[in-house]
Amino acid sequence: MSETIFHKIIRREIPATIECESETLIVIRDINPQAPFHCLIIPKKIIRSIQDIAEDDAELLLEMVQAASSLAKKYAFEKDGYRLVINCEEWGGQTVFQLHMHMLAGAQLSGGFA
Repeated sequence: MSETIFHKIIRREIPATIECESETLIVIRDINPQAPFHCLIIPKKIIRSIQDIAEDDAELLLEMVQAASSLAKKYAFEKDGYRLVINCEEWGGQTVFQLHMHMLAGAQLSGGFA
């Protein structure tokens, strides 16, 4: 798999605003925010897209969602709500080919899905 900007951020070769980090995840502010609060929750394990998730990655996905929940509590979004988005491959809107989840909050979001 090709090297991505996220891999360079994880290695601290490119600066980023880091919200939190664990051994398995890094959470950074999006440099092109689509909401008042827009973070990217990125696994450190190299996984191209959600399509490439393996059975043994279940714990990693849970940790990604738990990171979002923790941020929602930290910034008081848990009551008003927030959106979590995982884009998959080019037609699904993925532009960086390392699995990541967008967390958007801080305003009522329009363009809802079903």
